[in-house]
Amino acid sequence: MVTYESRTAAAPNRQGVRRREELGNFLKARRARLAPEDFGMPGGPRRRTPGLRREEVALLAGVGVTWYTWLEQGREINVSTQVLDAVATTLRLDRAERWHMYRLAEAMPLLAATARGPVPAEISEIVCSLDPLPATLTNGRFDVLVSNAAWEDLFWDWHSLPCVHKNTLWCCVTEPTAREKFPQYEAEVRYLVARVRAAYARHVGDPDWEEDIRRLSAMSREFADLWARHEVAEPEPRVRTFIHQTAGPLTFTATELAVPVMPDARLTVYTPADEPTRAGLPRTRRS
Repeated sequence: MVTYESRTAAAPNRQGVRRREELGNFLKARRARLAPEDFGMPGGPRRRTPGLRREEVALLAGVGVTWYTWLEQGREINVSTQVLDAVATTLRLDRAERWHMYRLAEAMPLLAATARGPVPAEISEIVCSLDPLPATLTNGRFDVLVSNAAWEDLFWDWHSLPCVHKNTLWCCVTEPTAREKFPQYEAEVRYLVARVRAAYARHVGDPDWEEDIRRLSAMSREFADLWARHEVAEPEPRVRTFIHQTAGPLTFTATELAVPVMPDARLTVYTPADEPTRAGLPRTRRS
């Protein structure tokens, strides 16, 4: 079921304020990537900050300067998909960035909120039945909701300290040895943060999300810096290599599948990307 968020004349709630602030910060970050020269315009005098000015974005998009300024300032103004399309085209947003902007601007239908609850038994059974392929069910923050024995065996020696968070992203940025065990660490952590940022558009102002982001930002300067970039990404197959203590380097294709009964959850399945990995996967089992 799909619903549209309604607007009222009442004072804006805190979540609405945070959503508009997030939109303004996102637009500023995307504007900073571009330069007048990208559009055949003279650069002019030296600028205090990089990127296009608000006035230039408004001119190129064909919208009012005051309207665009208010949009970045997080004011409660009326927006239409047609005008947002023009802004998105001017800022050269890709598909993931465009949808992220629409969600933050509340200019698209949003899935009705679903109550938090246990994972349905049939979904847990599906995850477990995928063994010997490692598989896990995560939510938009990459909290691990369910994992099968193959996944747990693959990562049983990942942590040098006890794991207390059960979250894929946290397991990367808070584990001191992660870079040694994960050759694509830099690119994949950046991708994971961009995925969380995209999911965050549906949860701006949610106390659980806000506290989670605050804690991780305080613990990891790396995460805080990546979060400040306002990069967003969509699910896509990823090739990931892990250095296993017993089996050595193992390369998988990580494929995410939607779970219709749990709109905020994704099922990730790791399939061997080459024959050495297929042959070495049994060596990861602990029994």
